[in-house]
Amino acid sequence: MNNFELEKIINKKLSSDQCEDIVPNGLQIEGQSEIKKIITGVTACQELLNHALFYHADTIIVHHGYFWPNESKYIHNMQRYRLKTILSNNINLYSWHLPLDIHPHLGNNAQIAKKLNICVQGYILPYVLWGNMNNDVTGNELFKIIEKKFKKSPIHFYKNAPHNIHRIAWCSGKGQGFIKHAYKFGIDAFLTGEISEETIHIAAELKIHFFSLGHHITEKDGIKSLGAWLEKKYNLDVKFINIDNPA
Repeated sequence: MNNFELEKIINKKLSSDQCEDIVPNGLQIEGQSEIKKIITGVTACQELLNHALFYHADTIIVHHGYFWPNESKYIHNMQRYRLKTILSNNINLYSWHLPLDIHPHLGNNAQIAKKLNICVQGYILPYVLWGNMNNDVTGNELFKIIEKKFKKSPIHFYKNAPHNIHRIAWCSGKGQGFIKHAYKFGIDAFLTGEISEETIHIAAELKIHFFSLGHHITEKDGIKSLGAWLEKKYNLDVKFINIDNPA
């Protein structure tokens, strides 16, 4: 498949043109025109690039690519080595950020709902969903469900929170700042990737459960689902590489 054709296909699938983002979505760095082997991962770190070289991949697709607003405009040190690896090996680098968070089927938030068996009721914001647990659970029971499904123990804060959880809101990645928005929907619990110092006080005073699972792990399944879709629909050779990250 041609590299620009792949960009068009994924842009259409993820409706990228309808999403305002802080980073460019799509083909961030052009490599060879004909795509034969794809590596996917959450972040385009050097370790993922090294895996691409090991597997002789000509294409990398990630959720967290390059050219963030707060990045240095100078190509030094880490950035130099990353770009040198990509350019000297003629590799295509694609990245989809918010479009891959919010897609109703492949997206990170959709995958969280699927794993936790949440019945999605609607959107609080484009990247914050709310829904109902199919069966009411205690905070401890939901902790164990999350731990089992994601194979990681979340941070769980529940001071002043209700015993049972029925209505829940969630946002993958760095979503702790949306906890007040979620509270307005009468939720019992809020789940996201990251946590800030003030989040604990907010959860206590709003009297809701708060679960923090880690940015990486809440955004791993979206890119995996995108790769699986490409493999099934277009018969592409796609391999997901998990670079473990506790944060």
